[in-house]
Amino acid sequence: MKLVKTSVKRPVGVIMIVLAIIALGTISLRNLNVDLFPEIDLPIAVVATSYQDAAPEEVENLISRPIESSVSSVEGIETVQSQSQAGSSLVMMMFNNGTDLDQALLNVRESIDQVKGMLPDGAGDPSVLRFNPDQMPLMWVGLTGDEASKLTQVADDQIVPFFERQSGVASVTVEGAKNREIQIVLDQAKLQQYGVTSQTITQALNNSNQSASVGVVEKGNQDLQLRVTGGFDSVEDIEDTLVQTQSGGTVHIDELAEVNDTHAESSGDTLVNGEQAVVLSIMKKTDANTVEVANNINDSMKEMEGDLPSGLNTEVIIDTSEYINMSIKSVVQNILIGGIISFLILLLFLKSIRATIVIGLSIPIAIISTFTLMYFTGETLNVLTLGGLALGLGMMVDSSIVILEHIYSYRQRGYSLKDSAIKGASELTPAVIASTTTTLVVFLPMVFVDGIASDMFTPLAMTVSFALIASLIAAVTLVPMLSSKLLAKATEDSGKRYWFNRFLNRVNNVYRAVLKWVLGHRKTTVFGTILIIAGSLASIPMIGASFMPSSDQGQLQVTVETQPGSSLEHTQNVAEDVNEKLTAYDDVMETNYMNVGGGGGGAPGTGGASNQATYMMQLIPASERTQSTDDVVQSMSEELESVPGAEISVMATDSAAGMGDPVQISLTGPEHEVLRELSNEVVSTISEVDGVHNAASSADDGAPQMHIQVDSEKAAMYGLSDQQITSQIQLQFTGQTAAQYREDGNEMDITLMYPEDERSTINDLENVTIQSESGAAVPLTTLVTLEEVEGPVTLQRENQQPQLNVTSEIIGRDLGSVTNDIREKMDNMAMPEEYSYEIGGQAEDMASSFTDLSIALVFSIFLVYAVMAVQFENFLFPLIIMFSLPATVVGVLLGLLVTGLPLSIPAFIGVIMLAGIVVNNSIVLVDYINILRRDEYGRDRYEAILEAGTSRLRPILMTTLTTILAMVPLGLALGEGAEMQQPLAITIIFGLAISSLFTLLLIPVVYTLFDDLTAKITRRRKKA
Repeated sequence: MKLVKTSVKRPVGVIMIVLAIIALGTISLRNLNVDLFPEIDLPIAVVATSYQDAAPEEVENLISRPIESSVSSVEGIETVQSQSQAGSSLVMMMFNNGTDLDQALLNVRESIDQVKGMLPDGAGDPSVLRFNPDQMPLMWVGLTGDEASKLTQVADDQIVPFFERQSGVASVTVEGAKNREIQIVLDQAKLQQYGVTSQTITQALNNSNQSASVGVVEKGNQDLQLRVTGGFDSVEDIEDTLVQTQSGGTVHIDELAEVNDTHAESSGDTLVNGEQAVVLSIMKKTDANTVEVANNINDSMKEMEGDLPSGLNTEVIIDTSEYINMSIKSVVQNILIGGIISFLILLLFLKSIRATIVIGLSIPIAIISTFTLMYFTGETLNVLTLGGLALGLGMMVDSSIVILEHIYSYRQRGYSLKDSAIKGASELTPAVIASTTTTLVVFLPMVFVDGIASDMFTPLAMTVSFALIASLIAAVTLVPMLSSKLLAKATEDSGKRYWFNRFLNRVNNVYRAVLKWVLGHRKTTVFGTILIIAGSLASIPMIGASFMPSSDQGQLQVTVETQPGSSLEHTQNVAEDVNEKLTAYDDVMETNYMNVGGGGGGAPGTGGASNQATYMMQLIPASERTQSTDDVVQSMSEELESVPGAEISVMATDSAAGMGDPVQISLTGPEHEVLRELSNEVVSTISEVDGVHNAASSADDGAPQMHIQVDSEKAAMYGLSDQQITSQIQLQFTGQTAAQYREDGNEMDITLMYPEDERSTINDLENVTIQSESGAAVPLTTLVTLEEVEGPVTLQRENQQPQLNVTSEIIGRDLGSVTNDIREKMDNMAMPEEYSYEIGGQAEDMASSFTDLSIALVFSIFLVYAVMAVQFENFLFPLIIMFSLPATVVGVLLGLLVTGLPLSIPAFIGVIMLAGIVVNNSIVLVDYINILRRDEYGRDRYEAILEAGTSRLRPILMTTLTTILAMVPLGLALGEGAEMQQPLAITIIFGLAISSLFTLLLIPVVYTLFDDLTAKITRRRKKA
């Protein structure tokens, strides 16, 4: 081929091109974004609407339903879900994969505009937002110290602006803040004594806290601005504010109330490693490099700590980049180990440093070229793309090995270096192009795969493809060129027999004898193969299935939930009991973030209630502990079961956490109340299934509430409105912001409130007196009726039907087996008429992905056959080669069974890759048999098969061993984050190993059978 001849005749040009590739690849590597996984595209939008003081039923009927109905007709929508709760509605729209979300959002806004006028008065304007589940903080930083208000002030004034100035930071949120507040604690007896109301005090504060420009006067040649200054300069000014009494006199505020310079009452408590703290959650910009942003923040913290007041310290609670760095480092380490193994295998076979270098150069050149292509296609450097390089490491040298072996054979026949390089490379270039193309085309059907499977593994497929294309070009250009310059001494025989050659000769002799036997017992060989394949298929039930492998990131979340309506103090007491239990895990715990009352639901800062406490814990790296995160979860769950007064769940946060719950059972039917009862029954039923962990219903328990119904007619008799009564009750129990106080550039609320012992119990509520316009004190109980009820719950709907979800984690078993057992339990449940269930979550995604990947596998096999048919210009020889595929099943199932891994998405991707890999050895073997039968010596079929088999055994062993052994580090899951590639590596290692054995023995037998069949058909045609 011209390309081969050009590369041999113009070595300087090839070298310059290689140097240019290395330079460009190095620059590309420095600019590649680094992340843990490729970005997952989940096309989801939400419509959020408020409707103050409305019950969930009203929100559902008046807000959620009209919005659901309007957006359901938007093109591309797959599912519409809504959550209606007291005062707010959230409608979530999930679009089909591939939908243009920008256009879809425009369509949704148009639909909302059409229905906006139909919403009730008092409803807020609906907000249409893009929802990205991956937008989680990249880092949580704790600021610890003694004074809560000082922590908040330092965080707001110093740390937040400092962090937001760092490159790549989008926003910083302060959690657990204690805001400074001037509290005016009213003395009710004094108010009645002086005839002063809270409105009078509020008016007095605002009148005294005003500054205004009142004109201009001349002074000589200057104009002087006239400004009346009346703002508060100190807390004493607030105390000295004069209030007009009913009798016309005046009184100072400190005579009516106690003025305290303190901080606002908190709805929660935040601790970091047991110390009072505020927590800063840091979000990165969408296109920013996670690792680079985290490094910027960590470096800047060292600079910032010197400027912090004494007694205050910063500590990184969770840094997601640490796991990314460890994962990337372990994958790079696996690549290096695999590269060294491949180099040693080549050296073992070739017995020549020069020959090994000739082939080994394909690896770095292919990898560096891949970085360039990744940069220009917008891929990130993550564990999957780097894993693709590690998986393709052994395959990168396959083409070079085949080319070099053939060049070597011509050199031994006496050809010159240049002629050997040109003739040997040119002769086998079509074969290596065909074998590489068969590996590449298996990835083409991935375009038919949707969802997470496609988002996660398309970058891996592209990376492997880039590497193989680069290695192929190196094989047909660089290898012949280097062979013509460096192989002079490599082909010389020193006279001593190389021990490994002697070993290979013995292997060759054994193989030749076995090959003769199988050729003499063709039926036995074929039926024996069928029996082995059938036997392996019987092991499928023992393997199981899962969606994605869990990676041990060492992050835990503990959720504590006391009875609805529990006070913050009660929840704190329960949290203290939990803390005592958790001290047993101090040896494996690195950091511990606790939020009582203000957190919960998945991550710090997601909001909560007084009956919830959330712990986020970072364990020490997996390499430094003997227990896995799942082991710690199980142990912790058992330990915390003994804590009374709360429901406690423990879960691990891993790579699959952003992909939904492992099991999600959606219950649908006409009545919410029936669904609530049914969901509790489902939770109880599936909890009996082995492997189910933390089964829970999405139905909220109602919180106890006291409804206050104002009697408007009685209120009117006293000259009071409903709003006046509501305002005075609110002042009594939650306080009321009266004015603002500014000090040193900071602004804080001046809040009116009553002493805590007058606003804590039911008796305090019943003893409230309402002041009328005339100053008369009217008992609240004469104006209102009090009724204790169960508070509102969240009402859920899916596709315009009431719905509830039951979710579950899984531990100790594979997802497929657990799902099958759950489905069996659910089928045996007596479901009421018109009520049904569907199993979703990761279980649904797994089933959908497996279906798509099965279709992709069928297409891949067809494409492999089509490529070989074009290469051989024959339909028969590709069919013979395809018989190496069924035997792959034996290796795949054996590998998963031996290692105890379930069939997962990565393992399925490995099966698809095998469809293109395992045929390569068969292509080389069948192609060489045909060459020998057509050459000048005209060997008969039997001799051609024996010679082709024994002569091709060496390159087949080399390519197979380099591919397999280079993947062993990934197969052993060495290092952090390697769990994701392990199933893929195991599939290829065992599948390729077993199929190679069948290739060497079965393919020659199938070749003879088809050759005989062709001869019979040809003879019949001649007779006809």
